[in-house]
Parts: sequence; C-alpha cells; structure tokens
Amino acid sequence: MTATLIDGKAFAAALRARLAEEVAGLAGRGLVPGLSVVLVGEDPASQVYVRSKERMAAEAGMVSIAHRLPAETAQDDLLALIRTLNAEPTVHGILVQLPLPAGLDAQAVVLAIDPAKDVDGLHPINAGNLASGVPALVPCTPSGCMMMLRDRLGDLSGANAVVVGRSNLMGKPMAQLLLAANCTVTVAHSRTRDLPAVCRSADILVAAVGRPRMIGADWIKPGATVIDVGINRLPPEPGADKGKLVGDVDFEAAKEVAGAITPVPGGVGPMTIACLLDNTVEAACRANGISRG
Repeated sequence: MTATLIDGKAFAAALRARLAEEVAGLAGRGLVPGLSVVLVGEDPASQVYVRSKERMAAEAGMVSIAHRLPAETAQDDLLALIRTLNAEPTVHGILVQLPLPAGLDAQAVVLAIDPAKDVDGLHPINAGNLASGVPALVPCTPSGCMMMLRDRLGDLSGANAVVVGRSNLMGKPMAQLLLAANCTVTVAHSRTRDLPAVCRSADILVAAVGRPRMIGADWIKPGATVIDVGINRLPPEPGADKGKLVGDVDFEAAKEVAGAITPVPGGVGPMTIACLLDNTVEAACRANGISRG
C-alpha cells in the first residue's frame, strides 16, 4: 500500500484564492484587512519568510507592511512599536517574527500584542480561549493541519489522535483542536514511555518535534493519517550548497504503511502563511462586526 499524498501546496493555493475573493468583497464595503509583520535582525530564514508573507498578502488584496528593525533594537523600542500598531485601526493583524535576537524577551513581546490582533495565536488570552472552547485566533500551523485533516477524513469524531510534541506554538494548540473535533487525544513527548507503541495506537499521527526522520514506518499504524510538521535541513552532501529538507517522519518508509501523509516540503509548510492571512481576515471582520460566510 502506498499512502495518498496530502498536497499542502495545492490546498494552500486554493485557500488563498478563496481569501482573495473574500477580501475583494470586504474592500467593496470599505474594509481592507491589514497585516503588520515585525522583523528584528538579519536572520536569513526569517527574511525569506517575511518576504513570502508580504507577497502572498498583496496577491490576496490585503495591505501588508513589514517593519524591519536592526538586531540591536532595544526591548522598550520594540514594545513601543507594538503599542503603536495596537492603536492603529488599519492594522488588524500583528505578527512579530520569531526567534528574536538575543537580549529580547519574546514572552514580553507576545504579551504586548493586542489579543484581538494576535494573528499568531500565541497570546495567553487566545490560548486560554482555545482551551475553553471560546472562539479564538488559533496558531497558524495547527489550524492548517486541521483544515487538511477535515478535508481528508471528514468527521474526526472518535479517532485516536497522537500529537508528538508539546510546544505552545504547535503541540498544545493542535491537541486542543483535535479535542474540539471529538478525537481521543494523547500528547506525547521526550519523556513518554514506549513512544513507538503510543504512536502505533494513532489513527491520526501529528509529528512536531524537530528531529529529522525520527518516526519510522514501524511507529505507524497501517492506514493511519500522518501529518508531518517537522522541517529539518540535513547536512549538505559533498559538492552541495544546502542539505536536503526532511520532516520528522521517515517519509519514504512511512508512505508504504500510512493511509495518507503530508510530504516535506510541500505539506504543512505552505498552509502556515495561508492561515496567517485567514487569521488576519478573521481579525479584521471581528474588529468591524462583520460575520464571515
């Protein structure tokens, strides 16, 4: 058996196209969703990511403004910028690109963002609302994973789901979303006893640990749906500039056991920016008392 590939690139493109139509309709009512991304420092990966956000927001008809600050930016200056963006009515979403340079307090920065504009879904108020079943801005990557799972499986009620990883950005909100979808959820991590056996119990297995190819085929229940969130770059081979990108799952082996699986690259990754745009539209509509269709 060879698993069905879950094409995140195509799914994200379709989502962005739907958002562009929605944004056009909002613009006709005088509302253009606005996203402000704050980038501190010169991290190359972050720069590429921010440029992609700007481009895709513009393609969707949204306003996207990146604030690029030097790595030496003081904490007080960064917080002052966030306060300015909080007060700006044309800015509906604020995202501070992580990681921040050494010396800056990421938690203090997250807490400074207005929860209604926290399109990364990291503010404790949004996290608490998600855990309580109250409408919230949800972190983008788990939100994208849920969209793909529902598209693939439909009703998730009763499924055994295992999330490997317990980060605030991915593992914990993913577990909350699966619980809300009536799954039976296990959150596994580095201290989990007999982790392979726990993974083999999963109808839905979400890998988000940041360890290349950690999950082998023998960890996967035959026919399970596998969502690989990991993005790991291997050391370059002789003569190559960059190493290969791989996930947390041994894809080539796993696809012979799983029922469906996301590839890396081209699986979960493209959904993150698409869901960021979706969160920005959601925040703009909430701020203006508009119900989305």
